[in-house]
Amino acid sequence: MPSSSTLETVASTFASSFVCERGASARLSWKALATALLLLATCAPTPARVPVSSARTTEIASLTVSVSALTVRVGIETFLADVPRTLRGKRVGLITNHTGIDRSRTPDIDLIAQHKELKLVALLAPEHGIRGTAEAGEKIVNETDPKTGVPVYSLYMSEDRGPTPEMLKDVDVLVYDLQEVGGRTWTYVSTMALSMQAAARKGIPFVVLDRPNPIGGEIVEGALLDPKFKSFVGMYPIPARHGMTVGELATLFNRKYGIGANLIVARVANWRRSQWFDETGLPWVNPSPNLRSLAALTSYPGSVYFEGTNLTEGRGTDRPFEQIGAPWLNAREVARVMNERRLPGIRFEAITMSVAPTAAKHKGQTIPAIRFAVTDRRAYRPVRTSLLLIDEIRKRHTREFDWTATIDRLTGSDKVRLAIEGGRLQPLLQEWDRQAAEFLESRKPFLLYP
Repeated sequence: MPSSSTLETVASTFASSFVCERGASARLSWKALATALLLLATCAPTPARVPVSSARTTEIASLTVSVSALTVRVGIETFLADVPRTLRGKRVGLITNHTGIDRSRTPDIDLIAQHKELKLVALLAPEHGIRGTAEAGEKIVNETDPKTGVPVYSLYMSEDRGPTPEMLKDVDVLVYDLQEVGGRTWTYVSTMALSMQAAARKGIPFVVLDRPNPIGGEIVEGALLDPKFKSFVGMYPIPARHGMTVGELATLFNRKYGIGANLIVARVANWRRSQWFDETGLPWVNPSPNLRSLAALTSYPGSVYFEGTNLTEGRGTDRPFEQIGAPWLNAREVARVMNERRLPGIRFEAITMSVAPTAAKHKGQTIPAIRFAVTDRRAYRPVRTSLLLIDEIRKRHTREFDWTATIDRLTGSDKVRLAIEGGRLQPLLQEWDRQAAEFLESRKPFLLYP
């Protein structure tokens, strides 16, 4: 049995875990809690729970009392452990896909459908579909979930890609649970923002079931989006790598940019910003068909920029977003020059790779390529690294290299393209470093985790 001093320490932490946006805090006697937790540890094996405080925006905290270690528990678990009183008995519209699961890999769809205090009436599917198997850009159609009989509405078929009044006609509360990947271009974040707007228009609560940022919450990199280049791959002025969870982003969007939703964030229990996904003990699920590993996510905030060039970003190969290439690329020479720069945390490997016949670029070919071999993920800066690599490739292949129409949307302005074309990339990167440092400070009021 744990000692009373251990329980007093846990109780003291527990008493400070409630935060309400309007400034109210739950102040509890830690000595009284220590006594209560001691009794719980003696008499029952289940975790202790406390009521959720009520506010315009509420962050739901939960603590698992464990003798050996604190377990990271995602938002679906903390939410269903103690559904806010105001939401009990409500009809739920759930925005999710295959990444919406608990620690035992049970889907949110099943958990909410079976919950006695909630009624699942609608499912809303983002890009890649409710099961996450559709390719990027593939249109998602409305259907019916075969297990629950609940209608599935596509959020990736209409132009604005947000819920329509028809989709929400029977919905009392809109719930969101999609895995974030740490990069601004991830379209699920835009789906969340548009859905928050729809919930605000209807006057219903919007619940974010939070999850850890898989590439940690400490590193911020890249410039803020220029609002003139707002699109579905970037709606609000945040950096290319923001270091925030979806719950934190929702809080920022709601407060700073005036969405005005009745926002509730079900917080992750026991996650710290320093943790990467493989340090959480949570089960891995590919966030999309072309993001298949934590290594891919580590490079993604920068390697996604190759979508805006005529090199392949690795779609249709065995390691999308971990390797780039083109038939005309002098991979060996470019890799040699880039390695001589000794960029932190990264090594460049010259390889050849086979591209599937179904790929958008260089389909059916075996081409020279460069692979990102990360040697120190905490030192590695994927945005800076990818832009320096693009710059080097363009210098050596002025005739062959070209941009595609998406480059400005992906980078969040026309500054990258113009800087590389004008030989002014280094000054731009220095300016981006200043902007990232400013964002590290300005985001602090919206952070939910230490």
